[in-house]
Amino acid sequence: MLQVQFIRENKEKVLEGLAKRNFADAETIIEQVLTADENRRATQVDLENTLAESNKLSKEIGGLYKSGEVQKANILKEKTSQLKEKSKELSDTLNGFSNDLQSLLYQIPNIPHASVKAGTSEEDNENIFSEGIIPDLGENALPHWELAKKYDIIDFELGNKITGAGFPVYKGKGARLQRALINYFLDKNIEAGYKEYQVPHLVNTESATATGQLPDKDGQMYH
Repeated sequence: MLQVQFIRENKEKVLEGLAKRNFADAETIIEQVLTADENRRATQVDLENTLAESNKLSKEIGGLYKSGEVQKANILKEKTSQLKEKSKELSDTLNGFSNDLQSLLYQIPNIPHASVKAGTSEEDNENIFSEGIIPDLGENALPHWELAKKYDIIDFELGNKITGAGFPVYKGKGARLQRALINYFLDKNIEAGYKEYQVPHLVNTESATATGQLPDKDGQMYH
């Protein structure tokens, strides 16, 4: 998720990136983000000033009571009550602006790298490099799902029963191949300078939100 400070400091860069992603109404939503952020920050300042004034008066009231100036203390006490009410209203307003801002930020996708070309379909993709020789499979070549069934190495139906679509069960040599590929690519990346980690398989709401999986993909998740 893009941070509001980044959007504020790189507005044109963000708009260019969103244009590459063909994001509709980019200018409108960016302006809404900046307006919501300005309102949030201005309200935050008002709230801090109100709380500071209330704290200052509270200290003065204590001093007045000690010196016997009860009438003056009661007048200030009434004012602090008004300030407390004002601070509560400002706090509620601040929460509203913060929630509005967060909702807007959720709707904005990350922007692509500057080197990424603009486009609307696969035909617009740029081939940076290719490696190896792409074989000619011929007319009778079988797709991977038929090969998996023929050699009994992947069971798509069982995976669908256990979990749902997109979660196959690897069997026999299929499972061994899957395990070997995982090790192979881990080793290749370690050789390239990456560090290997073992991370939890489950995430909390904050992690899923920070990585852009929530809130829009909530209905697609498994619990």
